[in-house]
Amino acid sequence: QVVNYAPFTLLPSAVPSALFEQAYAVQQDFNLLMDAISQNQEFLEHTLASTIKVDDFTARLFRIHMQVLEEGLAQSVFLGINRSDYMFDCGVDGTPALKQIEINTIAASFGGLTSRTAAVHGRVLKVLGKSEEASRLLPNNPSKELALGIAKAWELYGSQSAVVMFLVEEVQRNIFDQRCVENELWNRNIRVIRKRFRDVFEKGSLDDAKRLYMDGQEVAVVYYREGYVPKNYDQQNWEARLLLERSRAVKCPDIATQLAGTKKVQQELSQPGTLERLLPGRAEAVARIRATFAGLYSLDLGEEGDKIAATAIADPDRFVLKPQREGGGNNLYGEELRQVLKKIRDSPERTSYILMDKIKPQPAMNYLLRAHSPLQVSECISELGIFGVYVRQGKEMVMNKAAGHLLRTKAIEHADGGVAAGVAVLDTPYLV
Repeated sequence: QVVNYAPFTLLPSAVPSALFEQAYAVQQDFNLLMDAISQNQEFLEHTLASTIKVDDFTARLFRIHMQVLEEGLAQSVFLGINRSDYMFDCGVDGTPALKQIEINTIAASFGGLTSRTAAVHGRVLKVLGKSEEASRLLPNNPSKELALGIAKAWELYGSQSAVVMFLVEEVQRNIFDQRCVENELWNRNIRVIRKRFRDVFEKGSLDDAKRLYMDGQEVAVVYYREGYVPKNYDQQNWEARLLLERSRAVKCPDIATQLAGTKKVQQELSQPGTLERLLPGRAEAVARIRATFAGLYSLDLGEEGDKIAATAIADPDRFVLKPQREGGGNNLYGEELRQVLKKIRDSPERTSYILMDKIKPQPAMNYLLRAHSPLQVSECISELGIFGVYVRQGKEMVMNKAAGHLLRTKAIEHADGGVAAGVAVLDTPYLV
């Protein structure tokens, strides 16, 4: 009742090595892009203007962002930990192509558990007498890489006695994933504390230099593992978030970087010329990023939005309807997509969503091991995530790298949802 193993596939899943390498090669570009967006107040304001009128959650985050900018940023070191997620789209001719689903800029999880998954699959293959195949599984340790990023930010903050604070949920189902990263920090003699928004509200304070203190301990880095969905917040938690954002501590992510991960920003990036404006003089990076985009469409009010809404209502299986939410389990498909769009097609509420082409991957057979579930072979599809870590001090990029990968697999009858949402399971890529 209390503890369960994380769900996983019995066997590793085949992943085309060219697409795997492409996903790794573009990650530093995505790191630069997210960082550039977070520093571009005008772009965020313009892009989210219609969304914040109808989406209260995004609007509240945006208000904190503006308040912090007006007061003047106390933070000078910036740490980004993101995960860019992809699927392999089998086009008309059946050739798979790498297509980005989304990029997660807050609480990008499973860096810890996926660091252990290759060993599990290696053991399974050996038991099956497949030692040669087992030896081909790639080593993968995102928890170590993510911790290196946090450690770098802690070091640049410049106080040996300061701690790293993991901001966690009231009830933490995914605790062991976080512990992997935490243990890597303890191994570097960096103290870690775990607190909730409620603790910050009750015990957090800023001194005159905007240094953040919890229980009398100075906090160098705040690593958010919560705060990405509306239900994470009540009035006290919003006040706690504002206190954290106003502090000198390195926030991972700071609120501007959280906003950079919204679906509306993702859709805006696909517009002609946008990437060039955000990454001037980086034509190759722009080309690598653009190659991963699926079709993305705005539902803003006006002729273009009306047209795409009508197209989606007529042919809902071509599209996915996405709200401005993280954490899986929020997207709408098929008949449900049609009903929701019909209801909101003439209301400003539709601007809180974007439409995306539905990606059609090639299914494969696997067994999904879940606690208390019967073991049966299922038709499955996989999603590849690449972790990215970057640290910027002032204007200088001090660290920028891809930090390992995550493969999640689910049965094809589940349209949406990640591991934490109880749908996908952990997997290991077997490159082909």
